[in-house]
Amino acid sequence: MSDQDLVVKRWRRYGKDRLYVETPEGTKIGFWDLVTNTGEAEAPEYEATLLAAVTTWRSSAGLAPSQSPAVGSLVEAAGTDVNKDRPRLQPGPSGIPATGQHGIAEVAHPQLAELWTDNSDVVAADGSAVGVPIAAQEALVVQPVRPWVDLPTNAAGAEARERAKVARDSAPVKTVLARVLGVHTSERAWRIGADGEEKVAAQLAKVASKDPRWRFLHAIPVGDRGSDIDHIVIGPGGVFTANAKHHPGAKIWVGGNTFMVNGAKQPYVRNARHEAQRAAKILTGTCGFPVHVEGLIVTVNASDVVIKAQPEGVSVTPRMQVARWLLRHGDILAPESIDAIYEAARRSTTWR
Repeated sequence: MSDQDLVVKRWRRYGKDRLYVETPEGTKIGFWDLVTNTGEAEAPEYEATLLAAVTTWRSSAGLAPSQSPAVGSLVEAAGTDVNKDRPRLQPGPSGIPATGQHGIAEVAHPQLAELWTDNSDVVAADGSAVGVPIAAQEALVVQPVRPWVDLPTNAAGAEARERAKVARDSAPVKTVLARVLGVHTSERAWRIGADGEEKVAAQLAKVASKDPRWRFLHAIPVGDRGSDIDHIVIGPGGVFTANAKHHPGAKIWVGGNTFMVNGAKQPYVRNARHEAQRAAKILTGTCGFPVHVEGLIVTVNASDVVIKAQPEGVSVTPRMQVARWLLRHGDILAPESIDAIYEAARRSTTWR
């Protein structure tokens, strides 16, 4: 299958800019993040196909070849104009371009012939030898392509902040009037939510300063429907999915599974429990050993918080007490378990 036969769809929302690649029949090849310049193939054998499709799209969009280092650099080395004579990937027996052990596909182009050499230890899917360019072998050692995004770079509240910006930009006049009149809108909800997440992250940072064994991730995207986890907390005291609930000046009452804000019942406990259970299932599958995750609801800027009884499997604590709450947990996870869970959690591919 030629890379020109693939379907490339661009998706831009909430500050993200991605290309999703699939076959005309709907088989997913993977996606490429244009912001971080990293990609994620659905399977290792699709890596070269994904790179080729992205390179073709960049060429048609008029972007410089240097923005696609894994493929574009080979073309530049041969002095080839990517907009006219870009090397094509040769299909293997299954219709997917055959790749070597490093995900570099065979290229058929007369101007690149001198850059390629046959290597008996690099084979295609059908068992035949595949030529791998010397330049590519060197580049793989120096600048490997990472097929996942490192989540520790995510800022707390980033997803909510971006959604607030989208809502504000779509109705700027309405947003201003709503603020003046004190009307609650989706823009306000996202903005206040982002503020709450940032405040909780500041308290979590205090935990790490007192005990560096604790690790934290913020604004973790889960699945492909726009959901995310506010914070993931991993340390000697366990693993928690923390959800910030910012209700300035509100009166909060908690009694078991009942969570009320100014007298109105909210589904926060149910949602937090589901979020923790989903995270536990994902991390257990990735780590290869059981990972227990508890839900944690952190209230922010409420005028009064009354907790009659903690919910089952979920804890509720005010923001200013969250550091002390975490630090008082005894050691239940060994250092190697903390490291393994964190390494799994930090990869974007874990949560897709």
